[in-house]
Amino acid sequence: MKLGFVSAILDTWTYEEMIDFASEHGFECVEVASWPQGKAERRYAGVSHIDAERVVSDDAYAEHLLSYAKEKNVEISALAFYPNTMDGNLEKRNAAVEHLKNVILASAKLGVNMVTTFIGRDQTKTVEENLELVKEIWPPIIKLAEEQKVKVAIENCPMLFGTDQWPGGQNLMTTPVIWRKVFEILDSDYLGINYDPSHFVWQMIDYIKPIYEFKDKILHVHYKDIKLYPDRLNDCGIMAYPLDFMSPKLPGLGDVDWGKYVSALTDIGYDGYTCIEVEDKAFEGSKEKIEDSLLLSQRYLKQFVI
Repeated sequence: MKLGFVSAILDTWTYEEMIDFASEHGFECVEVASWPQGKAERRYAGVSHIDAERVVSDDAYAEHLLSYAKEKNVEISALAFYPNTMDGNLEKRNAAVEHLKNVILASAKLGVNMVTTFIGRDQTKTVEENLELVKEIWPPIIKLAEEQKVKVAIENCPMLFGTDQWPGGQNLMTTPVIWRKVFEILDSDYLGINYDPSHFVWQMIDYIKPIYEFKDKILHVHYKDIKLYPDRLNDCGIMAYPLDFMSPKLPGLGDVDWGKYVSALTDIGYDGYTCIEVEDKAFEGSKEKIEDSLLLSQRYLKQFVI
């Protein structure tokens, strides 16, 4: 397994500065944020270390990205773009799908051949209605990915944290039962999972067992922790806004048993990319805190991932 990080946390760094940081501190890979230019809509999103549209049209730019990373001995694990491709707002939906297709084309051109993303969800519709939307929206995306030989790894984040994402959340592929249904609809070797155990913790789901069932679908891995606050949970219950009873933390500072998690990954023979994702508010506010968040996470995870 190769240890890296999701670049979105370094939102004010240039591509070169981000790669330099990874290289200087011994990170082997980066999952590179590739949102549309200047269109941030939420925390930890909207970052664009790679301009996908420019990669597609500008050979010199694409070559620079590759040569710079190679010179610094850092691999690009995936191009990352996490939108809502099934947004109830058709304008937003169409824009997300269009950019995702460009990210797939860019990933192919760069030889990365991996895109990490969400499947999306119309948060006002039922699971069953959203499965029908999957049948409508996603086959052309997967067809393009197959043609370009780019694997699409869906993160299992519900995107349901506060009032703006209530009631259904903005990402459908959040549980094993839904994974099975989506993989039946989109039966492709190019669709899989970007596995993040933290999202199962607050959903009260076993985050180890699915690793074995879906071993052939795990294409990419995240390291992010979640801390549950039992006193808050006892007060508001699981039907409350999730951030009322939990918070994202650095690996080792929450409730994930990382030894068991990595052990399960080794059991299934996973030897791909594994990336630290930082969303811990305790490590915001300065460049030094942000850098420390990655270095502390790296130091902790090095006991499991060499």
